Amino acid sequence: MKIEEQKELISGFKHLELLANQVVEGFISGMHKSPFHGFSAEFAEHKVYNSGESTKHIDWKLFAKTDRLYTKRFEEETNLRCHLIIDNSSSMHYPKLEAGAPFYESKIGFAVLASAVLMNLLKKQRDAVGLSVYSDEYEYYAPEKGSDRHHRMLLNRLEGLLEDPKEAKPTNTITFLHQIAEKMHRRSMIILFTDMFQNDNEESLFNALQHLKHNKHKVVLFHVIDEKRELNFDFDNTPRKFIDVETGEVINLFAENIKEEYEKNIQKYFKSIALTCSQNKIKYVPVNVGADFEKILTTYLAEKQMFG
Repeated sequence: MKIEEQKELISGFKHLELLANQVVEGFISGMHKSPFHGFSAEFAEHKVYNSGESTKHIDWKLFAKTDRLYTKRFEEETNLRCHLIIDNSSSMHYPKLEAGAPFYESKIGFAVLASAVLMNLLKKQRDAVGLSVYSDEYEYYAPEKGSDRHHRMLLNRLEGLLEDPKEAKPTNTITFLHQIAEKMHRRSMIILFTDMFQNDNEESLFNALQHLKHNKHKVVLFHVIDEKRELNFDFDNTPRKFIDVETGEVINLFAENIKEEYEKNIQKYFKSIALTCSQNKIKYVPVNVGADFEKILTTYLAEKQMFG
């Protein structure tokens, strides 16, 4: 790798880490407005400082604001194990972003930043995190660990996912979800980012999702979509060439001619996914690219509280 490319990679890596930290810190600072009051990434709550106690955990920032001494009462270490799974097929690199657009307005960019945000929170809570990446092959696997070195290694891997694939990569969700499930020996929270676009039948896909639940794992499915185009089929009525980014198949049509039928079928499919997840006690959360990350964090915190 050239020195210029290394510098660019390092710069981007720092940017991803910094951006993830900003999202988490902004979320935590607003937590008193949320149902998670008292559930902070670092401490459970404040209590009044009593004379003679250790001054180690005094919150000096709060003292500057209130002129009263409070200490932070910390949560006990939970030792949660969390495994993040990212679908890196070609369809996840949609939409193609214009120059200067934020990277998280593509599906893969959103999944990468959301994963970095969750990793940041897991690190603050001293929990272990692992990562799997798949497309038409099982591209990457790292088991759950909590060290700084491991955290940075995963961030570096996430950074690499933002590059456009050099060739079309179809989705083989079913095969690799089964393989990932077999690797998960200790009870964990499993978080999956995917657009759920695949060519296999729905029953096989749902069986793979069920497999993730074995050994009493808690599973969260973040269904990443470009709501404007993929859900609402929002295109003007000019002749367009639609290209399947995974197979290269081309269809020429007027969007308006199939909009109603498309929306009916896609909504039916999404409802089927939601119903199957509900039946299997999998948390199903549709998320729109470019949206804020509060839904990601509040879902994670709610599921963690019920992990037990």
